Amino acid sequence: MRTMKGIAFAIAEAIDQEMAERQDIVVLGEDVTYWGAVFGFTMGLHQKYGRDRVVDTPITEQTFFGMAVGAAAVGMHPVVSLMFVDFLGAGFDQMYNHMAKNHYMSGGQFAMPVTVLTAIGGGYGDAEQHSQVLYGLFAHVPGFKVVVPSTAYDAKGLTISALRDQNPVVIFGHKLLTGLPFLPFEGEEEEVPEERYTVEFGKAAVRREGSDLTMVSAGLMVHRCLRAAERLAQDGVAAEVIDVRTLVPLDADTLVASARKTGRVLIVDEDYRSYGMTGELAFRIQEGAFDALKSPIRRLAVPDVPIPFSEPLERAVIPSVDRIYEEARALVGAPARTA
Repeated sequence: MRTMKGIAFAIAEAIDQEMAERQDIVVLGEDVTYWGAVFGFTMGLHQKYGRDRVVDTPITEQTFFGMAVGAAAVGMHPVVSLMFVDFLGAGFDQMYNHMAKNHYMSGGQFAMPVTVLTAIGGGYGDAEQHSQVLYGLFAHVPGFKVVVPSTAYDAKGLTISALRDQNPVVIFGHKLLTGLPFLPFEGEEEEVPEERYTVEFGKAAVRREGSDLTMVSAGLMVHRCLRAAERLAQDGVAAEVIDVRTLVPLDADTLVASARKTGRVLIVDEDYRSYGMTGELAFRIQEGAFDALKSPIRRLAVPDVPIPFSEPLERAVIPSVDRIYEEARALVGAPARTA
């Protein structure tokens, strides 16, 4: 065991350890060599494995996602870095119409083992085209598995699970959880095993036990929910915090069980509110726990506006610890107090 700060180091280590054991894994994408995919997800791999297995591509998402589809069809396992999730539109056809569907369309003859790494989220002034989350788009399309790690331990285990999966898996790493020195860090240092291990897809994590309300989230918002829960505890409110970890497959059973225990649910998301994760989870929870709910499920997410460049406006649209705390206080029937 050793102390590790941030998900970027954990993801890079997971890929390194699997590449050392398997010759079928190759890394493709923008700046995956010297820059380590900008946000660190491939750091150190080029120096160890060289350009035969870690390949910088032109800035042509359609091309390198097409390369990944072809490579997977002939038995390789490409790891593809999409620098910012906001750029996924440039590779839509290869991802949505081929990567997600070719296994089904081939009648199971062609597996599609592709691991996609991409950076998500705002909070540091990178403006409208570099600050979105968008995992709901991938969760909406059958064929993808959708992974959103919030801790270094999970990031390593989930990445190794992805590299051993025969389906396309998209790993969404929040920039403020990478632990890189040029970005704010909102995560926690933690002990991570040096050896290889897996974290199972479709198993949510209860990050904090509680009895008065359930807060459900993913990625960075898990940490903000935990900080809000600490403030709630000072008010005598016991909040349970659940990290979904994977949107596809989704562990609805854990969400429903928590909702039935507490009777109140707040879903917090950094993706857009309409047609997104909050709506889907709210329906899944009320479908299984409607008779146990003491009040309607509440949702806190980004309003349907582009992420602003302006720092005050950005803070206004992305859920903060203060706003999570206020929503939770309202949900349990007590007015929020000033911190």
